[in-house]
Amino acid sequence: MASKDFTVAIVGGGMCGLVCAYALAKAGILVEVFEAAPEFGEVGAGVGLGPNAVRALDRLGVLSAVLARSEHSSPVLRPFLFVSGYDAQEVIYDYSVSDDDRGLPIHRAAFLDAIIGISDMKIAHLNKRCIAVQHTHVSATASDFGSTLFFSDGTSHRAHLVIGADGIKSTIRKYVVDPLAGDAEHNTNRNNKTNLAFSGSSAYRGLLPNSTVVAAGVKIDLTVQPVCFCGIDRHIITFPIQAGRIINVVAFSTITRDNSATGALDELPHPWVQPVAKQELVETFETRGWGADSDAIKLLNCMENPSRWSIHTVEPPLLSYVNAARGIALIGDAAHGMLPHLGAGVGQGFEDVVVLTELLTHPETNLSNLEHILNAYDSARRPRGNMVLEASARMGRITTRYGKSGYSNEDMRTKLAGIWSPVWHHDLHEDINKAMESLREKCVFKQAESS
Repeated sequence: MASKDFTVAIVGGGMCGLVCAYALAKAGILVEVFEAAPEFGEVGAGVGLGPNAVRALDRLGVLSAVLARSEHSSPVLRPFLFVSGYDAQEVIYDYSVSDDDRGLPIHRAAFLDAIIGISDMKIAHLNKRCIAVQHTHVSATASDFGSTLFFSDGTSHRAHLVIGADGIKSTIRKYVVDPLAGDAEHNTNRNNKTNLAFSGSSAYRGLLPNSTVVAAGVKIDLTVQPVCFCGIDRHIITFPIQAGRIINVVAFSTITRDNSATGALDELPHPWVQPVAKQELVETFETRGWGADSDAIKLLNCMENPSRWSIHTVEPPLLSYVNAARGIALIGDAAHGMLPHLGAGVGQGFEDVVVLTELLTHPETNLSNLEHILNAYDSARRPRGNMVLEASARMGRITTRYGKSGYSNEDMRTKLAGIWSPVWHHDLHEDINKAMESLREKCVFKQAESS
């Protein structure tokens, strides 16, 4: 028997969508997941989970399953090394961490396998690309609360609550940016604005066997910790996965920047991912003064058949993560798709899931107060998510301004010191308590009994 009088539809079966579905289903809430792809899989390769992401997964009850699919029996320390892209092995800054700053590198596919392995996948539906959401107002009764999802195969599904976990290209986001977009009475002549913008950066991605990297003459040991090679308008991030056997490489080329939060431009036409010649990749960095004998260029020469990814972001940051009146909420990149320079995006998605699921599974949550619950989620998560979004863009500006015409080593050390602290050391429990207290103050929840 269902524990709640409302139903949930999650659009998107990526890392955040499946974790959210697991947490809700475990609590007895009727939830279904709709994934556009023919199978579950994540775009990209390795992902580095920060300490806050690890704590969120633990709170959601899935950390042990994720660890079982990783190369580590427990979270590990993740210090970060910043080096020059111009000269061989010149260290700019060694970002130290405390014993509490334990994260987890894992392949995205392994993460999904872990969640699928502990979930009832009967609630999941593949080949379901959501193309529209519509709310048709019939009456003022609670039973009318919610929206209908329409899919490209001609089918539809109605739920009281729609959770958009459909990533940076989110279809659901526009129904939050424009609250009337899904109203049948106002559906004509609506714009399709989703705050999606090109960041001005492109990324070349690859997975390299460490044996190949060593054979190429790269002297820095990339198996120990994440490394960032810095320069003007260029930087490279590496981190080890599969116990250091594989090096995840992401090489960034920034073509423009302005005074906005991210330096974002209009969304680029598709496709966002295009194969390129290795020569293009190497020349992109060498023409900016990166020496042929540097570890960075040696690393890039190892990347066979690279692809160029146009990095997009949510800009400007959303003014709300919910359309509470229509029963729509956003999580993960759909809410705050951010630049990857702090490695914080998926962790923020997991924090979204923690707050939203704990509010939805609260004993006093029901269909009649669901609108208040969504507003409480938004109040708790939006300031935090948008702050990390902007901090991630700031990190990108720092790592692409190093060199003769930019920041010195001392400038870099000053600007990088403690930059992960607000992300890693946030008290998520306090956010949830504040959300609960606001619901009590509004008499949505009963006042807590005094001890």
